[in-house]
Amino acid sequence: MQNVLILILIPFSTLLANWPQYHGPLFDKSTTNLISPNYAGLLNAPLSWTASTPLGFSSFSTNANSGFTLVAEEDEDGLLRELCICLDLLTGERLWETWLGVANYGHSGGNAGTPDNSGGDGPRSTPTISKGQVFVYDSSMILYCLSAKSGKTIWQVDVIQEYNGKNITWKNASSPLVVNDLVIVIGGGPKESMLGFDRVSGKLRWKTGSETATHATPAYASIHGQKQVIFLCRSGLVSLNPKNGEELWRQKFSYKVSSAASPVVAGEYVFCSAGYGVGAGLFKISKKNQLFSSEQIWRKRNELMVHWSTPLFFEGNLYGIFGFKEYGKAPLQCVDLISGKIRWSQPGFGPGNLIRSGNKLLVLSDDGELVIAGANPKKYIELERKKILSGKCWSTPILGNNILLARSTQEAVALPVR
Repeated sequence: MQNVLILILIPFSTLLANWPQYHGPLFDKSTTNLISPNYAGLLNAPLSWTASTPLGFSSFSTNANSGFTLVAEEDEDGLLRELCICLDLLTGERLWETWLGVANYGHSGGNAGTPDNSGGDGPRSTPTISKGQVFVYDSSMILYCLSAKSGKTIWQVDVIQEYNGKNITWKNASSPLVVNDLVIVIGGGPKESMLGFDRVSGKLRWKTGSETATHATPAYASIHGQKQVIFLCRSGLVSLNPKNGEELWRQKFSYKVSSAASPVVAGEYVFCSAGYGVGAGLFKISKKNQLFSSEQIWRKRNELMVHWSTPLFFEGNLYGIFGFKEYGKAPLQCVDLISGKIRWSQPGFGPGNLIRSGNKLLVLSDDGELVIAGANPKKYIELERKKILSGKCWSTPILGNNILLARSTQEAVALPVR
């Protein structure tokens, strides 16, 4: 771990509000902590710290003064294994580490990318934090519950061994979803592919479905007053009642090779997309006499493809990095949700990721440039740009009250944000 000079000290009392899971506190890649309208010079401040995060496309989650992510390192026997690590948000110091399973990714795409950032593989899932517990779903589909304070294992479930599961190409990348006192994952076998576990004890609360998992993390939202978990499976979209696993609706959607971007819920509409020529679709979810149904609004094959960079919805539009295997080139685009029409397109981002704070987009390119742009449907407005990371950045930046965390396959950085 390499520290740099800290020019801005951040009091504990003003540290960031939690970003507890992959898609943020509101499940929509946005935060209630807003950047000041006086954004000028936002990225001029030096980094608070850098820390080593070898290998992996895992993003950060936070709890109080700690940040959690997954990496891969050699153990004392020289065996490459995954780890969940906890970093101090003030200093970047590694507070604890918990060794997980063997890091063997088989048929791997980890060396893909632009010439200057092509190497590196590693875990793809992001930890989820809830009530002092850290939930990790590793590449071997083992679900862990760890103590956020110490990293001690409280319970674990081997989904493949205990629920007749079978791993997928490039191994698991989906993150665990915590809804109230349930931890929800996919990966089991026939009639038990989708699973809900008790958050405290790890005991099975429900199991259902005969679906094949993809790399996509499930979405959580309320549609027509009904809370639901929406999986993008090989068969398409499958929506469940999180309380009991009851199926609410399903929608066919094409699958080829891999689907990795999560569904995006926008009111009564659900958008999904995949690469390998699949393209994108928008579906309207209706409810009549307590029964849900789905109908296609539009479908664009081999267009608006999203590899793994889940778009976000804001004021009638989708903002996201669309493109397939366009390393260093894939464009940031604004897309009208209802028509699927591209409003504007700005190339040069590659398959990085983005989040939203108010009417500003924080976009991390695949080669480590952080861009702040306006969430403006009329035109692309770039406010600031700064190179903050070395290595390959296929993970999502996160934002709290006054700090932005981002990482690559080599390092993590903390940037003070006013």
